[in-house]
Amino acid sequence: MSERKLRFGVLGCAGIAKRAVIPGIQQSELCEAAAIASRDEEKAKLTAEQVGIPVAYGSYEALLADETIDAVYIPLPNHLHKEWTIKAAEAGKHVLCEKPAALDAAETEEMVAACAKAGVTYAEAFMYRHHPRYAMIREIIDSGEIGQIRGIHGAFTFNGAANQGNVRFAQWMGGGSIYDVGVYPLSAARLILGREPEAVTVNAFFSPEHDHVDMMASGLVEFSDSVALTFDCGMWAAGRNTLEILGTDGIIEVPSAYVSPLNASSNFFVTVKGERREVEVPQVNQYALQADDFARSVFYGEPQKFDPQDSIKNMRVVDACLKSARERVRVII
Repeated sequence: MSERKLRFGVLGCAGIAKRAVIPGIQQSELCEAAAIASRDEEKAKLTAEQVGIPVAYGSYEALLADETIDAVYIPLPNHLHKEWTIKAAEAGKHVLCEKPAALDAAETEEMVAACAKAGVTYAEAFMYRHHPRYAMIREIIDSGEIGQIRGIHGAFTFNGAANQGNVRFAQWMGGGSIYDVGVYPLSAARLILGREPEAVTVNAFFSPEHDHVDMMASGLVEFSDSVALTFDCGMWAAGRNTLEILGTDGIIEVPSAYVSPLNASSNFFVTVKGERREVEVPQVNQYALQADDFARSVFYGEPQKFDPQDSIKNMRVVDACLKSARERVRVII
């Protein structure tokens, strides 16, 4: 293809970058992974060789100084998102930042403002929302087939508790299950309902063995019209990755709702009047779709599917959930 590609630099060698996002960029139509940086130059070189990236840098600053790089993907620990988003924006780079956007909504507002001031595109890397099945789910809901929505339940859990050195278990780095996996059902409910919640109540298990981060959390998120999301998220529990939408006349069940293994089915199920059917969904790389949506905004000025304000709104919900869990109170948003 002769069309120009958006040249991405990757700040950091995180597992999610190597396992999913870099391959997604490489498989996209409009992007390429052109460079990677680490504070350990040998690690950067090794990772670059492993994933097929041509250039490796021994510092993030060196990558930002590379004038051939158009955009950066930031998969750094959560507490570094604000710093490096702002530095990237000031260097004239467009920014695709891993979720959660930052440690709180105030930090996210600073990041979004810095990108707007620099005239660069900003996006939060919620890849699942770019999968076509969510548009399909919305069409089914809008058709009235499952009736009025009465409730949503989302779950995202895994058991990684034995890995004591994981940055997810460091409080000062923004560790905890709400930040890491709870953001998925929270954002999914907002996406499906098309509005913001009014209040949250969350109960969490803060583990002394893991720097007192929330290793498990369960919550109630209240929306208007007496509709609620119930969710649970955890890093010390058996694995689940599901979403259920309950209507007056039917149910939509989404297995592998947020993370779908490549070459695995992304189909979902609809049950109406006792009849359950499987809805076939195209097999796509949602990371590649995310990259291309980002590139179309950069190259052609097309509106992003999810604008930067969405990151701020989602972090307001995360802030409320964490406050509720820590103080054991209902929090009005």
